[in-house]
Amino acid sequence: MEVGWGIVNKMFISINVKSGKKVLTLQSPMNNEAQETEVWYPLRVTYHRELRVKDDLDARGIRNFVPMQYRREERGGRMVKRLVPSVHNLIFVRLTPTAMREYKMTTAMPVRYMMDRETRRPIIVSDREMDNFIAVAGTYEEQLVYLDPDLTSLAKGDRVRIIGGIFAGAEGMFLRVKGDRRVVVAIPGVVAVATTFVHPSMIEKI
Repeated sequence: MEVGWGIVNKMFISINVKSGKKVLTLQSPMNNEAQETEVWYPLRVTYHRELRVKDDLDARGIRNFVPMQYRREERGGRMVKRLVPSVHNLIFVRLTPTAMREYKMTTAMPVRYMMDRETRRPIIVSDREMDNFIAVAGTYEEQLVYLDPDLTSLAKGDRVRIIGGIFAGAEGMFLRVKGDRRVVVAIPGVVAVATTFVHPSMIEKI
């Protein structure tokens, strides 16, 4: 029979009576979260504030990724290269479902889930999809091309793996994009990115 509850060092203590003796039972309020797995969530950010959200996440020690690349701009009469977001209003965050809900409740940053149109639940990106995407987008190459992830043409290429160069390890569809043969890595419903030119000798079918 339960006779009382207390909290010590974030642990719940229940006192039960068994055979005339009091027994202490420790139960952590974080048990459910401890059983959860961290996953990647793509989040929408309003008003081009993805870098401000990134700063907030970095300050909290939360793993995140913003697709960025170098772009040339004219400043003071000369061309300079700047590292800027490739896709505005998009950031990927790796948290458990519980921690993700807590972050959304405690941050003042304007973020919201990207929803799956069929299930109407937040989109979750697998580690494999994210690793492939970062292998390309994380190079920050100027000539990367970002595409609509739902283009039907993406399904017409050969599934390949890049075996050399700066994109080594990335897997995607081998397609012709803007006149060049490139490997396109897509996260369905979120974003797709095409590498720079990849010579056929640098790929293998999978």
